[in-house]
Amino acid sequence: MLGVQMVLNNYRETGDILLLPIARKMKNVSPDTLSWVAFASAVSAGVLFFFSDRPSIVLMAVLMIFMNALFDALDGKVAKLTGKDSLRGDFLDHSLDRYADIFIIGGIALGPLSRLSIGFLAILGILMTSYMGTQAQAVGVERDYGGMAGRADRLVLLIIIPLLHAIAMWVNKSEFIIFGLNLNIMEVLMIWFAIAGHMTALHRGMMTWKKLS
Repeated sequence: MLGVQMVLNNYRETGDILLLPIARKMKNVSPDTLSWVAFASAVSAGVLFFFSDRPSIVLMAVLMIFMNALFDALDGKVAKLTGKDSLRGDFLDHSLDRYADIFIIGGIALGPLSRLSIGFLAILGILMTSYMGTQAQAVGVERDYGGMAGRADRLVLLIIIPLLHAIAMWVNKSEFIIFGLNLNIMEVLMIWFAIAGHMTALHRGMMTWKKLS
């Protein structure tokens, strides 16, 4: 999964090339509106994950994750193209992103896809990752997007892994014995978020501390 993060960084410019034509067609739409659409998609994904006792519902949740990722990327692009980028817009975007994370992972943790204890650890890891990035900016250091559990990486995994889980549900093979524990695919993802999240938070904290000294 570390490789996924490296691939995303390598193709960041390619993603911009794909998004710019869409952003140009949406220049008349307020960037804040796009941020709210992204948030609504995340809430929908969380609700669907909460009720995801069937593969079809999991696939609907994946679609909402994709919509969240798309509109969350477009709001910044549209803001820059139209000269509407502002501190208020940036504040709104990052605030909604944190709530989006909570709704998505919370829906998984509270629903049938994961045990609550595992999901709770995942939420802590993700929130600490984001906190350490924004805290760096708060103390006058450039915002840190580095580490293994950046938001773009999480969204890609939240699209791919639930797709695999839905397939596993269809063939009645969604649970596996891993290190002596009976885990399903989504719980493995939650454990990864917990571990990689705290590792990323630690990395960002150390980088910030180094820059401050």
